[in-house]
Amino acid sequence: MLMRAPSECGSWFWDLDDVTAPGLEAALETAARMSAVLRTHELLEPAAVEWNWFEVGTGGLGIHSRLDLAGRGLDDASVAGQVKACRPAGYPAAEMSSFLVVGSGVWIDADGNPHREPRLVELTVSPDPVSSWAELSVHHDVWARCDFRGRPHPSVHDRNAPRLAAALRDLDTLLGVPGEPGEPTYFGKAEGHGLKAPEMIDGLGPDLTDLL
Repeated sequence: MLMRAPSECGSWFWDLDDVTAPGLEAALETAARMSAVLRTHELLEPAAVEWNWFEVGTGGLGIHSRLDLAGRGLDDASVAGQVKACRPAGYPAAEMSSFLVVGSGVWIDADGNPHREPRLVELTVSPDPVSSWAELSVHHDVWARCDFRGRPHPSVHDRNAPRLAAALRDLDTLLGVPGEPGEPTYFGKAEGHGLKAPEMIDGLGPDLTDLL
């Protein structure tokens, strides 16, 4: 069973201004194309989209929506229609700033056995007409050189990190802009197309389990 960090171990951000059209339909199409790349690497099989509602001048409304895809593609016309239909009746001016593509992916253990894990990677896309963007984040230690206890696990790293790196390179190619590493967190930092190697003391990395 994998431990999951409450904040990301690494993230990558793509500024899509002047790259994709604004609006929900275009954002869903972008998410569909990105998900297709991630599916090729067995990192994400989309099952639903989730988002929060806000109002300009008010902020977050504390209302969360989820739409199951039920086998449909993210770019299916019915998905955009249903997302819009989820707008809270009491807040006709409510908008979404971004949506999360929810699904599962495959990681490989030290013995080479594949395991399917929910939310192995998280893909977020913004339909904001002012500033469109996409972000990919990871919350597990299988991409890192050490597990969350600080113990090196080269077999796990070598079976998973190259898959993530290949997917990130393919996303850069797909979008036509390079993904920028996100801000570091307690659990790690993105560097290039992978996670930055931890500082080692006596052959061990930092023990991060105090915040898990």
